[in-house]
Amino acid sequence: MDSVTFLGYIASLLTTVSFLPQLIRILMGGSTKDISRNMYIVFVIGVVLWFLYGCLKQDFPIILANVFTFIFTSVILFYKLREDSQNK
Repeated sequence: MDSVTFLGYIASLLTTVSFLPQLIRILMGGSTKDISRNMYIVFVIGVVLWFLYGCLKQDFPIILANVFTFIFTSVILFYKLREDSQNK
């Protein structure tokens, strides 16, 4: 593995893992009231576009990172939308 690919894997690992504390906090019963619904909607769309870009470029670090980031952020967004609808 060359150093550029290694750098890609490290960057994708760090940016993907950064969502785990938020996800764990929400799953453990925390509230989503302090996170932005619109930010997560835009972010999830961006992650899907990055995934498609990675597929088109056949860039595995981009593909892998965005699959996991999509899962994490979609779960966060689901809980946010659910909490917002319950509070109406």
